[in-house]
Amino acid sequence: MTIHDVIRRPVVTEKALTRKEEEATLCFEVAAEANKTQVKQAVEKLFKVKVSDVRTSNFEGKMRRRGRFSGYRPDWKKAYVRLKPGQKMPEYAEI
Repeated sequence: MTIHDVIRRPVVTEKALTRKEEEATLCFEVAAEANKTQVKQAVEKLFKVKVSDVRTSNFEGKMRRRGRFSGYRPDWKKAYVRLKPGQKMPEYAEI
């Protein structure tokens, strides 16, 4: 997998932006089959920063209905990437 296959998109929510400012932690949606080592290497290469640790969590897709039609949202994986102290925080979201 390439780095763009591993990291799908940044998660831009209130909680993610708070963690980014206070804890120097970035939040990304990543490929479901990507492991922590691949996520760490992709972030270091893409943003040119040093990564301290990576935490991941898997989410099951919820059932959603549109009238009488029902279906499931896709399953996805989220990664919290903490940067080493002294690293410059990359700006990928402007409020």
